Amino acid sequence: MFGQSDEKLISKALQGDNIAWLRLVKRYESAIFHYALRMIGNRDDAQDLMQETFLSVYRSLQTYQATGSFKGWLFRIANFRCIELYRRSKTTQDINDLPEVACTKSLPDSQLTAQQTNALLIAAMQQLPINQRLVVELKFFSQFTFDEIAEQLDISSNTAKSRLYGALAKLQDFMGDEYAQAANVSR
Repeated sequence: MFGQSDEKLISKALQGDNIAWLRLVKRYESAIFHYALRMIGNRDDAQDLMQETFLSVYRSLQTYQATGSFKGWLFRIANFRCIELYRRSKTTQDINDLPEVACTKSLPDSQLTAQQTNALLIAAMQQLPINQRLVVELKFFSQFTFDEIAEQLDISSNTAKSRLYGALAKLQDFMGDEYAQAANVSR
């Protein structure tokens, strides 16, 4: 059986169908959690942010207007929650304070390298200003277009591009030229 559209699930959830709501949450919980993890860098806080996001969505679901995508609306709420958390904490993690990934014989070298690179990327993203971090996350990890990013953050497309390229330059400095060349980011 084919999956139901977001709009169909929203309609059913608004009518009190808890299963439709749970399907909607299941559809996006992994994406929101990983978004939060990359933005915050802490699994527990990312889990909390994901829960806060879905609670906010549930409370304001009746205000959703299908003029844009539900995914875009959902990520906009996650953005707001992330910014709130950032403003409350205002702390960043230094790359040098990041715990090293333990090397075990059960992990192939490529998997270990990928884990270390992911940990380094998350730590490097924590060093970016929140406005640049949001754009990097939305562009590369959530795969939104510059126009969608601009709409979500209430900025122009050119500002989104400028923030992205500024962030990429900083990430290149944080992570070194080798990683940046391996990523070969296309504009």
